[in-house]
Amino acid sequence: MALLRVIDRDGKEHQVEGKTGLKLMETLRDLEYGVAAICGGMCSCATCHVYVDPQWVSRLPEPMSDERELLTELSHYQDNSRLSCQFDFTPELDGLRVTVAPDE
Repeated sequence: MALLRVIDRDGKEHQVEGKTGLKLMETLRDLEYGVAAICGGMCSCATCHVYVDPQWVSRLPEPMSDERELLTELSHYQDNSRLSCQFDFTPELDGLRVTVAPDE
């Protein structure tokens, strides 16, 4: 497992073990920091919306068009917004820092 740094909706940072080989959303959902993941990773609900620390954005795969479209419709959208269901947490992402976005 690899280190994952998560800032919850109260602004508290947690260092946890990320589950490599799974979607980031799966780890975040199990932690109960505000990621509901209602659609189960189908890129249709945005309840797994996170802000990726700027130094990590370029290390992630580019978002697909459906993810970009859904994100830009959110009221809390930022340039570093991602749906955590849309990329795997890999060993190369050891140390990744994300902030759970406000609930929509």
